[in-house]
Amino acid sequence: MIYFDNAATTWPKPAAVIDATVHFLEEVGANPGRAAHQRAVASGRIVYEAREAVAELFGAPDPLRVVFGANVTDGLNLALRGYLRAGDHVVTTGMEHNSVMRPLRELQHQGLELTVVGCAQDGSLDVADVETAIRTNTVMIVLNHASNVVGTILPIGEVGRIARERDLLLLVDAAQTGGAYPVDVERDGIDLLGFTGHKGLHGPMGTGGLIVGERVELDRLRPLRRGGTGSNSELEEQPDFLPDKYESGTTNAVGLAGLGAGVRWVLEQGIEGIRAHEVAMTRRLIDGLVAMDGVVVYGGLDAERQTATVSFDVVGMTPSEVGLRLDEEHGIMCRVGLHCSPAAHKTIGTFPDGTVRFGLSAFNTMDEVESALAAVGKIAEESR
Repeated sequence: MIYFDNAATTWPKPAAVIDATVHFLEEVGANPGRAAHQRAVASGRIVYEAREAVAELFGAPDPLRVVFGANVTDGLNLALRGYLRAGDHVVTTGMEHNSVMRPLRELQHQGLELTVVGCAQDGSLDVADVETAIRTNTVMIVLNHASNVVGTILPIGEVGRIARERDLLLLVDAAQTGGAYPVDVERDGIDLLGFTGHKGLHGPMGTGGLIVGERVELDRLRPLRRGGTGSNSELEEQPDFLPDKYESGTTNAVGLAGLGAGVRWVLEQGIEGIRAHEVAMTRRLIDGLVAMDGVVVYGGLDAERQTATVSFDVVGMTPSEVGLRLDEEHGIMCRVGLHCSPAAHKTIGTFPDGTVRFGLSAFNTMDEVESALAAVGKIAEESR
């Protein structure tokens, strides 16, 4: 079995992640921040240590500005639906995931003004086009750090500089780069960073959230839900401080125990080492696919400028047919179709059928890449 669906969810998880979740369930179990007994205190400590780990990984100076939610979609919805108002103008790109596009389209129906800057067919972005799209009522630029379809890395640092110069907020969707590519909110000028736990951070599903920078007006950023937090329980009004303002309800503490362990594993391995391993595998995968007759590979075809996500098609076959054969005949699990990113597929020219997507991670090997290349080559040869 070869698992190449890591752009959706990484698997396997580090042993430390499994150990941390089992330990929480067996030895801790209590709600964080809801009581003063020893298990509640231990639970609260585990959640705070997960905040610290996430803050360290992304260069955020204050762990209390790490707001946890169910996933990156939760964080992006908080940033978009919580901050934006009718009459505001937002600039985004033609490579965004539906976790950005769907909230923006909903807000557009409510009076938001939206400009979607086109990208090149390889998924790359011309920063000058972003700057040209800025208007007098622009309040935010929203940018996918890396495409979940072709892996192309967008220039968040350059856009961050423009956002600071124009006094705009920069919201970055780091779902595909967190844990696999260097991201620093201070260096890159990021005001709002959406992250997810179950991909490159190697944590469990149901974890993720939003890092809220100092330039964000908290009075304007409305919580999407309100309720119990364990703080200011004598009041029937929502707390106005971080992170409690945005974290109503019982926290997924067992998931955050695993997330904290996953992030610490990434920090121990080092982003540079993970990145080097993934670049080497991606380069071999791209070179091997490009050399095959009857195979079309999408994106920039440069392993140094993308994540370990590669999309391709076999001429004469639908992506679903290829994916089924890879699974049933070769034991290779991958993703086919539109990958919840129709805008990106329209940009690269693969809408509405989509592509076959291989998503690699730190746990994949070069031997697996070679086996996958042999499998695709066999399928492509038989399709001719």
